Amino acid sequence: MPQAGVLGELEPFWMPFSPNREFKKEPRLIARARGMYLFTPDGRALIDASAGLFCVAAGHCRGEIAQAVARQLETLDYAGAFLRAHPKAFELAARVAQYTPEPINRVFFVNSGSEAVDTAMKMALLYHRVRGQPQRQIFISRERAYHGVNLGGTALGGMANNRRAFGTGLPSVHHMRHTGLAENRMVKGQPEHGAELADDLQRFCELYGGENIAAVFVEPTAGSCGCLPPPKGYLGRLRTICDGNGILLVFDEVICGWGRMGANFGAQAFGVTPDLMTMAKALTNGAQPMGAVAARQAIYDAITDAAPEHGIEFFHGYTYSAHPAACAAALAMLDIFDRERLVDRARALSPYFVDAVHALADLPCVHDIRSIGMLAAVELHPQGAPGARGHEAQKRLYDAGLHLKSTGESLILAPPLVAERNHVDEIVGKLRDVLAKI
Repeated sequence: MPQAGVLGELEPFWMPFSPNREFKKEPRLIARARGMYLFTPDGRALIDASAGLFCVAAGHCRGEIAQAVARQLETLDYAGAFLRAHPKAFELAARVAQYTPEPINRVFFVNSGSEAVDTAMKMALLYHRVRGQPQRQIFISRERAYHGVNLGGTALGGMANNRRAFGTGLPSVHHMRHTGLAENRMVKGQPEHGAELADDLQRFCELYGGENIAAVFVEPTAGSCGCLPPPKGYLGRLRTICDGNGILLVFDEVICGWGRMGANFGAQAFGVTPDLMTMAKALTNGAQPMGAVAARQAIYDAITDAAPEHGIEFFHGYTYSAHPAACAAALAMLDIFDRERLVDRARALSPYFVDAVHALADLPCVHDIRSIGMLAAVELHPQGAPGARGHEAQKRLYDAGLHLKSTGESLILAPPLVAERNHVDEIVGKLRDVLAKI
């Protein structure tokens, strides 16, 4: 077979969320990784400022996880999750439930955050149906929200470009206003303004009937849109309105979960317990695809008790639900999470990280900086087409040895939780050097 040129080798892969034509003319590749760093094919190091894609909380290429996966693949490579199971699935569910807030203690495994969101939507619909309220078909989400890219998550999402090409996906989703207010610019942590925006939910209850709403989906801190921490009191108000109207509150913890907020999950960080929680990403340190939905026991009991004896209670699942290798990776990650006290490390480093990022506010191209825990976003003043400046900054940062996630004009920082102060200094120093030239 003849050897293809570089362009020919790149062409067959249809890249997600990428300008394929531009990338393949000027590819920026990652060949290997270790700890806090990614490496290009020619060996140049890039410090990872966004934990891969918010998932590599314990640093790259952890030997403990690789070895656990290898042992598992040599022992049991696959076991179907329908009418059969393997021991590690039960072990992992019990371990996950040790970190979730009570009474959230039933865990359903999927393969991604997107699948977790669609699964949670089905759980909410079925929960209301078995309790005699099948009319609850409406879902509420927020503008500037990201809940994955399956049809349900696309409908819930409030990021325009993710929806524009596909429509809403579902007709029964309505969006509350986002909390990115002008008066909250440059605020560290939870802003003082905006808790009253939770009353949008009450307005929807009055407009559509609270008895017709199944669930409200929110990220405790909106992540992919560029770090929007909840205003003080906002999540508590949502919880109160949900309780008053029999609506389920769902926290999308795919980014916030597993230490990013300086607590196990955003639920504990902000002191508000939802009814369902979605998670993924750092659950396996990004080493294997895996996600989960954690539910209150009352939701699990209502659904399972309503089914006939020997009947399937929840007609839902995936070929790779609780895959043995993914379970092995997650169990090894939770060992690291506990042994290396990643929550404590995130909480301890957060003030230094936040101060360092906010020091970039003096740069002329910076419009806003938002931060909480080990998550921050530097939003640039737009220049040209929407997102053009952020996209150009992304490419320049790669060339300067810094990897991060960008959305529009927001450059999002979420370093691995094993980061030290010198890593924060390197990240912010490289970011300053590039932004000063824009």
